[in-house]
Amino acid sequence: MTNTQVTLIQIDNYGPWTVTPEPRREVDLQTLQSRLYADLSQLVGNREGYVFFTRFDNMIAVTNGIDRDDHGLMQESVANRYPVTVSFGIGVDPSPAEALETATAHIQDAGSAQDGSRTEILRGETLDTDDRAGDDVQLAHFDVNDATGKYTDRMNAYDSFIRIEQGYAELMRYLRKAHDGLAFFVGGDNIIATCPDLDRAAYEDALEHVQETVSVELKVGVGQARTAQSAGMAAKHALEVCRDDGDRVVIDR
Repeated sequence: MTNTQVTLIQIDNYGPWTVTPEPRREVDLQTLQSRLYADLSQLVGNREGYVFFTRFDNMIAVTNGIDRDDHGLMQESVANRYPVTVSFGIGVDPSPAEALETATAHIQDAGSAQDGSRTEILRGETLDTDDRAGDDVQLAHFDVNDATGKYTDRMNAYDSFIRIEQGYAELMRYLRKAHDGLAFFVGGDNIIATCPDLDRAAYEDALEHVQETVSVELKVGVGQARTAQSAGMAAKHALEVCRDDGDRVVIDR
């Protein structure tokens, strides 16, 4: 039984800030976004969580084990180092998609993303220590079968990127619609998804759908644990078993 804690991270008043007092150089904005993501990845990662960049001005984190005080300390760290602040909405649910809905509602109820008076919102309840279990987080680590041989070494870099992105986009849509999972591209040909308590048949279903729809073949290792990082490492080891044995789905519980 999963019980995923999801934190939505949203930069406060970011749109207006990018054009005040005049439009800022795109290279500076891209640099700020990438550095902020890297810092948040470390801040959350040091507390056994994972952050996914999505649109950069909005990021999604799996934060099981990170309490409200820790969230506040991370907000303070960002405010001390950047010309922008961040708001956090927290949600908990067996379904990661439902947890994100709750987290999003907390931020949206506090005001618009472009409201200059809405800063450093921290809303939502974290998992109580007594409610936590060793199987709260299920993470799935997908990669493309023989991406190097099929794409990287045979196609130009941009067309390879298109093929990988097609597989990612279809998996992202299908996992969300059919299984309440949230999938995120994490570089190379790798995709990590936070999922409810899915079984092998559900993952086989998702792989079949992607292959039939966009002709991209995937495999997946799945881990389940108390925190995102522990589940992620279990998923990585399961994926290595896929590579060694030729299986499409390996689940490490």
